[in-house]
Amino acid sequence: MSDTQQIIGRFAPSPTGPLHVGSLYTALAGFIQARSQQGQWLLRIDDLDTTRNIKHSADNILKTLEAFGLTWDHAVYYQSRHLDDYHDFLAELKNKQLTYACTCSRKTLSLPYLVSNVYPGFCRNEKVSEHTAHALRIKADQRTISFQDDLQGLIAHPLDKMHGDFILKRKDQIIAYQFAVVIDDYLQGVNHVVRGCDLLEVTPRQIYLQQLLGVTTPGYMHVPVIVDAEGHKLSKQTLAQAVDISSPGQLIFKLLGLLKQQPPDELQKAPVRELLDWAQHHWTPAALKDTVQLAAAD
Repeated sequence: MSDTQQIIGRFAPSPTGPLHVGSLYTALAGFIQARSQQGQWLLRIDDLDTTRNIKHSADNILKTLEAFGLTWDHAVYYQSRHLDDYHDFLAELKNKQLTYACTCSRKTLSLPYLVSNVYPGFCRNEKVSEHTAHALRIKADQRTISFQDDLQGLIAHPLDKMHGDFILKRKDQIIAYQFAVVIDDYLQGVNHVVRGCDLLEVTPRQIYLQQLLGVTTPGYMHVPVIVDAEGHKLSKQTLAQAVDISSPGQLIFKLLGLLKQQPPDELQKAPVRELLDWAQHHWTPAALKDTVQLAAAD
């Protein structure tokens, strides 16, 4: 991204339940990063995995963000409305013979002698019908994917050894996150991604797909994730509680503290707008440098 290019960021929650504090924290970081540079901040609803979506969750997420002053630019982008786009880009990769159908089940890949999480390529040279396959995979080559993360420094992964031939589409026809996010960011014009460190390890997969498709790679800033007392990331799977919207200013103040922005004590009871204005003018993301997780009580 050039120095003169307007930053375009995004927040992309899944409608699998209400926002929890960990998600709001990440949204706040992305919002301030964009607004501090007079950039745009977009909202995308990652609703492709229909097996996990919960009715009315998307509307609840929008209302929660608005309650905390995190307003977005342009219309909300719903993945479910872009299925044709995903399949068009999949067809491009297929035409280049960069994908193949795989019949390996989860049971097969969990056999004791398969000690690595990297797919061993059993089906790469097999002639398998996509209609009977368990997944559609991309062929990983031997290149090393490198990128400079704004907070975590230089990340370099040998693609074939660390990621292997990863999945683009599942047996149930659902497009995999790793592929959809690349297409979504391209279609939305996103050029800077702020998200949690839990996604740092899979970013090279997305950059690889960007390279194959000839689309621009955004800049990346992976912020620390908030963990509970047992060291688990706050998530719906760990039963993280929904955000309480009754005192938005107090929670924003706390989250700014977790982001190591050190808001002054006199802002503890300030309204949300005043807190966000202060944060935009004093945003110092370098305070989070080289940190990957934070305890909620920090």
